[in-house]
Amino acid sequence: LLRTICQSKLGRGHVANISGVIEALCNIARSSDDWQYMAIDCLLWLVQDPSTYHKVIDKIAPTLIDLADISTLGDYKRLGDTIVTVLQECMQQNGNSRNSISSHTKEEIDELLSFKQKLKSEKNMPKEDLHIKQAAALVVKLEGNSLFSSGNIEGAAAKYSEALALCPMKSKKERVVLHSNRAQCYLLLQQPLAAISDATRALCLHSPLNRHAKSLWRRAQAYDMLGLAKESLLDAILFINECSQSSDPDLSLRQNKVPDYAERLVKKQMRAAWLFRESSLKHGGIHCEGDASDAFGQEADDSEWETVSESDGEDDERREADDETEWKSGGHREDAYEKS
Repeated sequence: LLRTICQSKLGRGHVANISGVIEALCNIARSSDDWQYMAIDCLLWLVQDPSTYHKVIDKIAPTLIDLADISTLGDYKRLGDTIVTVLQECMQQNGNSRNSISSHTKEEIDELLSFKQKLKSEKNMPKEDLHIKQAAALVVKLEGNSLFSSGNIEGAAAKYSEALALCPMKSKKERVVLHSNRAQCYLLLQQPLAAISDATRALCLHSPLNRHAKSLWRRAQAYDMLGLAKESLLDAILFINECSQSSDPDLSLRQNKVPDYAERLVKKQMRAAWLFRESSLKHGGIHCEGDASDAFGQEADDSEWETVSESDGEDDERREADDETEWKSGGHREDAYEKS
């Protein structure tokens, strides 16, 4: 229904005036919801409409930027390129009303466009130069892992950002790891919005789409911090599903047993997202076992964060030796990243 409403100019005008609907669309677009494509469609129509553009661009642009690396979503081919084109056209066509865009949003869009230009320039770059950039990014990432292990979370996040700036755009598997690691840092720094942004970028870069287990788990926790039960629940369920199929010993479910920390979060969010929750509470039909925070305690969160990050670091150490071999033999770099 909402997609149908947004297809008309009159409908878009009403939707643009309801901040809660815009926020919900942004959350669905950056989630594992089956209606993700619907939300993205609505967001694109809203920013393409000159009558609603100035009302929504600052709210919608960050979400679309996070989704700019999507390749295929259902029947949508090269969706990320479409998003970039729409944002670029918005900047050009609304040149006379650029004051309606905040400086922060403009900087984010300009940064996205520069990344895409960087990707084009890399196609003509000698392989030796790409290997050097990849090696430099790996060194900086390992420095970030070391800082994370020592408890310097802010320093680790800064190193992952530095590594992302060095890492070639075409090295998607490595960029998945860097974005996911930085999302981990933002979780520990109590910055859930930044964690959702990085986790979403990792999931968009990953192939297949929305199937990187660690990023799913980190985004599930970030949505939990914001009190968004449905989005957190969907990511947590997909995380469990990916673990059940993973060959990674750090993620695979031993004896098909769901991890306790994931089970607690799923149960908590199922109660919170229940369709009849408010009505049942009103009539005394729900009896929760303790406070919501008890269902997914901070101690369990911290333990899992440490476990996941340490496994990333161990993967990096194993991969470092493989990377050197790949560079010396002139093999494909992405094969070395397959182990991350």
